[in-house]
Amino acid sequence: MNSDVIIIGAGISGLCCARQLETFGLTCHVLESSQFIGGRVRTDPVDGFLLDHGFQVLLTAYPEARRILNYKTLQLNNFTPGALIRSSDNFYSLYDPFRSPSKLLHTLFSPIGNFRDKVKIAQLKHRLGRGNFERLLKPSKLSTMEALKQIGFSDKIIKEFFRPFFGGIFLEDKLSTPSGMFEFIFRMFSEGAAALPSQGMGAIPEQIASKLPSGWIQTERPVHSISNNSVQLTSGEVLRAKAVVLATPSQITEKFLGLVPKNGRCVTCLYYHATIPPITEPILVLNGENYGPINNLCVPSQINSKYAPPNAALVSVTVLGGMTNDLEQQVRSQLKSWFGEQVGSWALIKTYEIKNALPIIPSLFDLKNKPQATDNLFVCGDYRSSPSMQGAMVSGHQTANAVASFLGHHISK
Repeated sequence: MNSDVIIIGAGISGLCCARQLETFGLTCHVLESSQFIGGRVRTDPVDGFLLDHGFQVLLTAYPEARRILNYKTLQLNNFTPGALIRSSDNFYSLYDPFRSPSKLLHTLFSPIGNFRDKVKIAQLKHRLGRGNFERLLKPSKLSTMEALKQIGFSDKIIKEFFRPFFGGIFLEDKLSTPSGMFEFIFRMFSEGAAALPSQGMGAIPEQIASKLPSGWIQTERPVHSISNNSVQLTSGEVLRAKAVVLATPSQITEKFLGLVPKNGRCVTCLYYHATIPPITEPILVLNGENYGPINNLCVPSQINSKYAPPNAALVSVTVLGGMTNDLEQQVRSQLKSWFGEQVGSWALIKTYEIKNALPIIPSLFDLKNKPQATDNLFVCGDYRSSPSMQGAMVSGHQTANAVASFLGHHISK
């Protein structure tokens, strides 16, 4: 069973690579070791609930997502642009007044940050909204935290808003992520919505895969080794192709290439069944205090009702880092301090500990890095561009172009 290209891994980058290769008339086999496609973007149906593998959203402003996804078919529902922030034993709202003009006065007088902070957010939005977005992903010597302090934001708004909000995106609360990534994500939130599909985030890879020819994707086909233009499966079967693409997570790709694998960032997500939602607005809740394990919380069923069965609410809690023996007890205790005794009746549905939820990128990264590892071996994944769905999609597209060029196809600019 031969093909032009073998892609190892049916995550977002691998699927996008296959989709682009098809446009050149090339044939592919996409080999996935598990029984599911999507990689880190998956959804499990459990007792009428839809449980994404960790708290994830689709940023509708992602240029590559706009190009390849059909948003209407995904039936997206949006978060309210802003956040509900827990601070000083109370909840305070902070909205994006550019997208919610009626909330302007509310936001200006919110105790989260001062008036100068709100002006600086508006100035930052204006500055980042100009020009090509790729300029934001150029090499940056500043961390996100350093950039925020250089801009002049107060310690209060950094602690109560930026740290939990972007810490939940970068999966690290020191905000050591390069400032270019912060600027790019800030612009994406400013220009579009954060949304959830009606069938969960797993509907995104399913939609991409549905555009590929039948038989291209083969699940439960783990790969043992790669040699020249052949791939040996753990079953002993050998497949041959003109080119091979490693679309596996960074630490697995590094193993295949004989490098020392580097672990990514870890996150834990706890899902609860509540009879009554603790908040009624479709908004993200941030922990703006300096204690407790919770980084953020949302009620996915308030954003998209398909996430829970009738007369039930799904509560998602995100904790940065891995599991500990008493984590659920700590989380529930903090939830009770926020929402009262109703939390006692919440049933824990499932806990996900995702050990390599996000790759750790170096301080310098460039979307134009060449994806060719050796003569006919190529790599793709968000770890070699920007750690995001946009980065995974772009990397898959770029690697496919490089493979097609290697195989003698003309790539139009």
